[in-house]
Amino acid sequence: MANVRKRHPAEFKAKVALAAIRQQKTTSELTAEYGVLATQISAWKKQVLDALPQIFSSKKEHQQQNQQAEVDGLYRQLGQVVAEHDWLKKKSSAIH
Repeated sequence: MANVRKRHPAEFKAKVALAAIRQQKTTSELTAEYGVLATQISAWKKQVLDALPQIFSSKKEHQQQNQQAEVDGLYRQLGQVVAEHDWLKKKSSAIH
């Protein structure tokens, strides 16, 4: 039988990572409790610890606002191009 990779939901990953950060149990105890490899627990813990500073950063909010404004502008341009394409298609069919 082939090994099948397990896909864990984000809530489960967060729960395991927080348990690892709290250090109330050893990694081997967490491995036995949750059925996840120690390397995976360490990776999830590292992801959480790396993301923490960004949570409290106001730059993140500013970047999200700029990104949303850019996306809105791109949608506006896309709508204009589609409208021009449809108009040209209609006019070219009238010529033929």
